[in-house]
Amino acid sequence: MRIGLTGGIGSGKSTVAGFLREAGAAIVDTDAISRGLTLSDGAAMPAIAREFGADFVATEGALDRDRMRALVFSDAAAKRRLEAILHPLITAEALRQADAATAPLVVFDVPLLVESGRWRARVARVLVVDCSADTQCQRVLQRPGWTPERVRGAMAAQASREARRAAADAVLVNDGIALVTLRNEVMSLAARWGCETITSP
Repeated sequence: MRIGLTGGIGSGKSTVAGFLREAGAAIVDTDAISRGLTLSDGAAMPAIAREFGADFVATEGALDRDRMRALVFSDAAAKRRLEAILHPLITAEALRQADAATAPLVVFDVPLLVESGRWRARVARVLVVDCSADTQCQRVLQRPGWTPERVRGAMAAQASREARRAAADAVLVNDGIALVTLRNEVMSLAARWGCETITSP
């Protein structure tokens, strides 16, 4: 079974992905794929350099992430231009990894699953990790380099909680609960959805 995993920034989606991996699922991490495409030898860099110019290429040849992030958070047209380069490459590599997987459950970790509109048809279930906006802010502000303004910009660029929940087949509420409780909920869901290699709590 192929599952789409998504959630807003700071929701704990990566933590849930880790628990699903522990349960025996194969995780296809589209963020990791995107980062690989924008390294100095990444397949997306020639097109990004042509489209956005040398100012968006760091000295070592990789994408200048801070500069690009600032641009796409403030310019919707620039965001679409970047997505037009990255999304086909990300999708192709994600599907290649899924086809090569042998686990009973393949999980596509896709931060913008709802926003893209394309992933729903590729998965049998959508799992959303949810929490309050205040919790999102508190968690993300603990990361190096993040400011309240930057957090608000990132959240504004993502689908609303309501839109994500409306697209979900299952919702994990990761707000005010112990980590072990979240893990147990993930393990139970993984067992129902087809993972056979369940690690005991």
